[in-house]
Amino acid sequence: MRAAVICSQNSLSSLLFALLALCLLQLFLLEPAVANTVTGMPWETPLQKIKNSLTGPVALIISLLGVAVAGVSLIFGSEFSDFTRRLIMLVLVIGLLVSASSLLTTLFGVSGALVL
Repeated sequence: MRAAVICSQNSLSSLLFALLALCLLQLFLLEPAVANTVTGMPWETPLQKIKNSLTGPVALIISLLGVAVAGVSLIFGSEFSDFTRRLIMLVLVIGLLVSASSLLTTLFGVSGALVL
């Protein structure tokens, strides 16, 4: 009986050693294949689309319209509360930031930072 227990322990340890060796072999063989399939982080594509939307021609037109409307309302609208004036100033500043970023890209080929 004791010989059967020793034999089963030896076969169990050799089986575990073979299983560990197989797992390590698979890990080292599959690592280059897995590394070649990764193209980037999953959030890079949506962020690139948002960046293109915020610095494209549509954003430039919207920001120019926002600057014009905010400027006209500040010039001709004298009876605004303090909160409304600050809100119009905020629209004016955001419009200037977006248009400045698009303008730098168009004129000089350099991309400007967009801070919102």
